[in-house]
Amino acid sequence: MKDPLVGLSPFDIPFGPSFEPPSAPAVDPARFRSLMSAFPSGVAIVTTAEPGGRPWGMTCSSVCSVALDPPTLLVCVRRLSPTLKAMLRLSTFTVNLLHDRARYAAELFASGTPDRFERVRWRAEPSFGGPHLVDEAHAFADCRVTRAVEVGDHTVVFGQVFRVEQRARAVPLLYGLREYSSWSPAPRRPEGPWPTGGMPT
Repeated sequence: MKDPLVGLSPFDIPFGPSFEPPSAPAVDPARFRSLMSAFPSGVAIVTTAEPGGRPWGMTCSSVCSVALDPPTLLVCVRRLSPTLKAMLRLSTFTVNLLHDRARYAAELFASGTPDRFERVRWRAEPSFGGPHLVDEAHAFADCRVTRAVEVGDHTVVFGQVFRVEQRARAVPLLYGLREYSSWSPAPRRPEGPWPTGGMPT
């Protein structure tokens, strides 16, 4: 028997007559920002270009894989960002994943400095989704825009990855607790049985 919910997006699935959405107001933006700062993530620079060739780019830590088949990721971009406007016009972009020596570039592309592309080395080819930052990135994902969804003051852009380039093993740049850092393996669990769980009594 076919599942009646197959093929529906989460927004199409009925919750039933007994479902009532929460009535509490949204949390204060500053508290939400503080919460998310405790969830470190990798740092990327999303790049694209205008049809005439002018490059655009911005630092982004809101990058997430979505699906393996077809390979799809998403990036979250401010709705008023000129980089977003160029991405949607060109319909392609590149996610440049930064290594731990690229903090300067992360801060530069987060600043909105107009001449930021003049301060780094980059390369553009017809087969790319956007400019590749050759000194700052350890990996590149060239993407084709498949969907864009406005959510509050940001737009979620879905990109199908059509080209990947990875360089020699590198330590990724991270951002969390409002600071830049780098990857460090967590200590292993001591040998022995796993501790028991449950509520304290």
